[in-house]
Amino acid sequence: MQKTFKIVDEDGIHARPATALVNTATKFKDTEVFAESGGKKVTLKSILGVLSLGLEPGDTLSLIAEGGQAEEALSALQDVMVKEGLGEVQE
Repeated sequence: MQKTFKIVDEDGIHARPATALVNTATKFKDTEVFAESGGKKVTLKSILGVLSLGLEPGDTLSLIAEGGQAEEALSALQDVMVKEGLGEVQE
């Protein structure tokens, strides 16, 4: 399962929002969650991995979930992205 977002936060994805995403992803123990942007794919359970993507406003970010709670994980991560004003869902 995958959802794609366009980064809209004027600061991009920096430490505070990255931490919120990582904390949300780690709640889903039996689900692998990845972040992919610019051809680079990292685990969403690593703050350094997320920051290494260097996400800036206008960039595209795909969140990918695999496993038992994939749907729930993506829904929770979408809530963080939208409610924190980090990104808009791309269809």
